[in-house]
Amino acid sequence: MMSVSNAQATPSIQICRIMRPDDANIIGNVHGGTILKMIEEAGCIIGTRHCNTQHGDRCVAALARVERTDFLYPMFIGEVAHASAEITYTSKHSVEVQVNVLSENIVTGAKKVTNKAALWYVPLSLQNVDKIIEVPPIEYCGPEQEEAGKKRYEAQKLDRLETKERNGEVITHVSLPEPYTVGFSQSSLIHLVGPSDCTLHGFVHGGCVITVSGRMTFTSNKSMEIEVFVDADPLVEVEKGKYRAVTAFFTYISLDKDSKPLPVPPLKMEGEEEQKRFEEGKARYLQNKAKRLTDKERQQ
Repeated sequence: MMSVSNAQATPSIQICRIMRPDDANIIGNVHGGTILKMIEEAGCIIGTRHCNTQHGDRCVAALARVERTDFLYPMFIGEVAHASAEITYTSKHSVEVQVNVLSENIVTGAKKVTNKAALWYVPLSLQNVDKIIEVPPIEYCGPEQEEAGKKRYEAQKLDRLETKERNGEVITHVSLPEPYTVGFSQSSLIHLVGPSDCTLHGFVHGGCVITVSGRMTFTSNKSMEIEVFVDADPLVEVEKGKYRAVTAFFTYISLDKDSKPLPVPPLKMEGEEEQKRFEEGKARYLQNKAKRLTDKERQQ
């Protein structure tokens, strides 16, 4: 189900659907990937709709960057997920979309915000997917809102450049690694992308072989950060060669049967590169922790 606001100042959209058993793990928690797909689809719909309000090439808004995704509370089988997306900033060639996900227990009527996310999209021409078209501006409530959005845009642009510099890294496999080391935790998965893996507009492209590789970069007392690389290898246009499609950092916590956090074993670093990645992960951990505390204070 989908509802739309036609207000030009802040274009927004809401999609909702009930969570089913195949959306969840064995204890009934909805998989993060299910929620992330709803978030991405809501952003894609509103971004595509907004970018096609002007004359010229028809386009599709392609996901360029997930700025952040916060999992605040779990969602369960039988609850209805409401993903509300709003365009909060536009640059010449990109759109910032912020998404809130609300869970609704349709029996008791209880509602709770479970996820918050910020994503960036770029409009690609349907006639030439290598062409990025210009984005129509939105009307801001005031100069403060526009200035805040501009700061977020500049910050993510700088971070994206740093990510590109790191994208050449290759995860090498380690034979018989020592427990609790980075090598002990890293793994790879090879998958052939099919239609069921794609969004409404055909992204991810079906027919690519992808290799998903992950390694642990940082651990705190009760959380762990995992860096993930996704490399694509086209089956048809083989002359393009393998390329780095996605990089991401995920933070996980280990829970017991009562959903209480369990201690995480400390990570053993081997070499300067692993130590450097650990310190960078620690900085992200402290930054995110400070932001969560700030958000919590605002809500009180």
